[in-house]
Amino acid sequence: MRFTVLTLFPEMVLQGCSHGVVGQAVHDGKIRVETLNPRDWTTDVHHTVDDRPFGGGDGMVMLPGPLESAVAKAVSGCSVPPRKIYLSARGRPFTDQLARELVASPEVILLCGRYGGVDQRLLEAEEFEEVSIGDYVLSGGELAALVLIDAVGRHVPGVLGNALSAENESFAVGLLEHPQFTRPRQWRDLEVPEILLGGNHAKIRQWRHHLAILITAQTRPELLANLSVREVREALARLDQLAESVRRATGLKDVEGIRLRLERRLEMAVSP
Repeated sequence: MRFTVLTLFPEMVLQGCSHGVVGQAVHDGKIRVETLNPRDWTTDVHHTVDDRPFGGGDGMVMLPGPLESAVAKAVSGCSVPPRKIYLSARGRPFTDQLARELVASPEVILLCGRYGGVDQRLLEAEEFEEVSIGDYVLSGGELAALVLIDAVGRHVPGVLGNALSAENESFAVGLLEHPQFTRPRQWRDLEVPEILLGGNHAKIRQWRHHLAILITAQTRPELLANLSVREVREALARLDQLAESVRRATGLKDVEGIRLRLERRLEMAVSP
């Protein structure tokens, strides 16, 4: 899979993709990350890539001309029609579902805006999708591009050492991930929950699933929408069974709030 990033700061992108899981994937040839700098297609001595916006306003807007040439260069090197994505605060929210969808596209072009944004005509003419990594504004699209590359790259076959890792993470099954523990068995006054030490993997899987539901109810209750009535009832029963020490160790701080949200979800599920 190849990502071609159009950016005024290529070093920022390449450096960010040289470490960790993505860095190893690039080294192994499972992912390719290339950059193109729109300044290379400017014709004036100052290599101008932006200008004042028509109608007034703060900031500068990136010129369509140099970007058009950079896009044409990127597309000419693609083996198949690419997905074109402009990283934008006003775009479609970037989710795990979209990350998995993008894995099916062997060629992805990412446009990183700077200053006050990009001339809208360029986005329309080149049919860019607008994607946002969150409800906030960054100084440029490079950090957002790195987030997208990392999130998508994890789903490329062979990138993760254990293929099941991506299937057990937050959002993979519509819930937040369950809490994790390692040695020592007791740290400060907190102990690893006893069920994780017994070796009964069926019970451990069930316990982790219930904990994932409880954590999700505490932090992101809107993600509970697709749970079955049985799952909600089992999670409520598990909540009542958990000792105070286990609640503390697993981060379940808002017990009453969790109970209220699960009961509300149950009412919505059984109401006509």
